[in-house]
Amino acid sequence: MTLYAIAPPALHANRRGVSSATLEPSMPLVRVRQIIAGIVLAFSAMLIFLAIDGLTLPMRLTLAVFVAAITAWTILDLPDTPVALAGAAILPVMGAIDEDVLYRSLGNEIVWLMLAAFVVAAVLRQVGVVEQVIGRLLSRINTVQSLFWALTLLIFTTAFIIPSTSARAAILAPVYLGLSAAIANARINRALALLFPSIILLSAGASLIGAGAHLVAADMMERTRGEGPGFLAWIALAGPFSLLCCLLACAVLLHVFLTREERAIVLAQRRQDDAPAPVTRQQWTVLAIAGVMVLLFATQPLHGIGMALTGIAAALVLATERVSGLSLKTALKGVEWNLLLFLAGTLVIGDALLETGTAKVMADRLVGLLGQGKAVWPAVVVGFAAIVATLSHLVITSRTARATVLIPALALPLAGLGVDPLNLVMVVTLASGFCQTLIVSAKPVALFGAMDPPPFAQADLFRLAGFLIVPFIALLLVFATLVWPLQGLPLR
Repeated sequence: MTLYAIAPPALHANRRGVSSATLEPSMPLVRVRQIIAGIVLAFSAMLIFLAIDGLTLPMRLTLAVFVAAITAWTILDLPDTPVALAGAAILPVMGAIDEDVLYRSLGNEIVWLMLAAFVVAAVLRQVGVVEQVIGRLLSRINTVQSLFWALTLLIFTTAFIIPSTSARAAILAPVYLGLSAAIANARINRALALLFPSIILLSAGASLIGAGAHLVAADMMERTRGEGPGFLAWIALAGPFSLLCCLLACAVLLHVFLTREERAIVLAQRRQDDAPAPVTRQQWTVLAIAGVMVLLFATQPLHGIGMALTGIAAALVLATERVSGLSLKTALKGVEWNLLLFLAGTLVIGDALLETGTAKVMADRLVGLLGQGKAVWPAVVVGFAAIVATLSHLVITSRTARATVLIPALALPLAGLGVDPLNLVMVVTLASGFCQTLIVSAKPVALFGAMDPPPFAQADLFRLAGFLIVPFIALLLVFATLVWPLQGLPLR
């Protein structure tokens, strides 16, 4: 037996007279990205400032910053928040917008609503309300299949009270760890680990506060037509679609990743000493306050109190030591400040596109290129928007960034072909929520995939996405063309 039966690649190369240096990459990937980005930015600058006519200087500057932000997010893969804040700061410096627009974004109702919701989520996590409720309901589950369906519905409901998918993933991760340890089956735990982030991501579309992208979309809808969906209206439009997508994902995981025998496995009955502890008075109080907050969100058209003000009031009450045992200072540490600043920055860029008229010019130019006199079926336009927005997570990893880019650059221009802009904004926003193809496409997927040992691999995500993506797009097309028009959101 020889110790070098299989020689290293460099040794084989040298035997053939090829230098091992030629096998090494001649240029690092980062450098390649920088060169491509430089070419894209230079070409875009020539188009914006030299080739395109009929634009005012603020329009050109806004469009240049918009393209630069997209390039930084996609090609250069730079961090989302610094890019958004840099773009927001550059716009008033160059004179594209007033400074007041930048400062106003930090006091935007959307930012305050998300801040309050994060505080509420921190309190819920501190007192263990979510784990308590899920533990009590799952204690009556007998089989693996019933466990998956119950978890799907329970995770779905958390979208209406806990903001951002990453916050929900952090709260629900201990639930998965407890279940996986009790089940102790690698195949079932793999499907279970895929279920949690998949339902977290797909269910977010059902709630207005489920993701920052929805608040950006609602804000742009209001600026475009003077009206945007409220808390209940968003649920009525997006709730059924998101619920069906969650049920579909659960069915795929049960029937593709598990066998019939595995689905029918009877779970070990909980011992008496393992029974969940009684719900404390503190937990009942927190649940009641959170429930009142959601009720006020839903009835906002009746009492007229803004969602942000309601959320702040609930957060201040909950973040007191007498109520939850958690001080406001401690609760604020659970706020995702990075997301809030990113949201504020993207709002400034979105405002600039609308206030300078850049978005309208982009829409008019697209219609001119495609031919205004040509008849285009609305279903074709909606289908195209849905496909592009669904696949955009492969390029832009942030959900809010996808909404900020796709609404002015895709939804509003395509609306010029005869499709209602609000309908297209909903399509693009919900489609951009599909982001479980890659581990890096969404924080919940990365969180569950990074556990030790990793419960699933990249190949498992490809397999799951392959079964979900076509039904997802088809279902969205059905809702946009058939269901939403019956609910008052026209197609044309």
